[in-house]
Amino acid sequence: MTTSSRKPTRQRTQQPNKKHMNSGPVSFFLAVIIVIIGLMQLVSTFHDYAVNLSELNALKKQEASLEAQKQDLENDIARWDDKAYVTAQARERLGFVFPGEVSVHVEHPEAVTGSTGTKSGDSAATSDERTSLPWYKELAYAFEQADTSGKSASGSSSTGETSDSGSSPSAGTSNSPSPSASSSAQ
Repeated sequence: MTTSSRKPTRQRTQQPNKKHMNSGPVSFFLAVIIVIIGLMQLVSTFHDYAVNLSELNALKKQEASLEAQKQDLENDIARWDDKAYVTAQARERLGFVFPGEVSVHVEHPEAVTGSTGTKSGDSAATSDERTSLPWYKELAYAFEQADTSGKSASGSSSTGETSDSGSSPSAGTSNSPSPSASSSAQ
């Protein structure tokens, strides 16, 4: 009996060894997959941390600039408590004068001072609007210039004359759209 009982124990010990040998590569691949998943979670966590940190730094910079702007505005408000500042602003912005003073407004200060600089960009925009023509007048002016250039170029080519001023079509025409200039070009 002892011999028969020993054989099954040997068979039982040999069978688990075969199963253990086959499970080695499977358990290795499972361990590698678990490590890869863990690394992906770790990397995504660090990425979220870096994004949040950069947003925090941007918000801190924005907060600092807003605090500086708030301080400037508080200083402006505090200036209005000073009577001298209020008087200076009324004289400068509104043109107020004290009794007995005479206010003089110069319409073209660049003629007096010689400088072309302006205080604000609004007056520069209005001066540009005064010098430029409406689009339809500019279009009509461009057609007139093209007509006078075309007539002077066709007149010189039919008579055999060549222009010394180059190949510019408007070299012989004047810049003013007067009727005398267009009749002289013909």
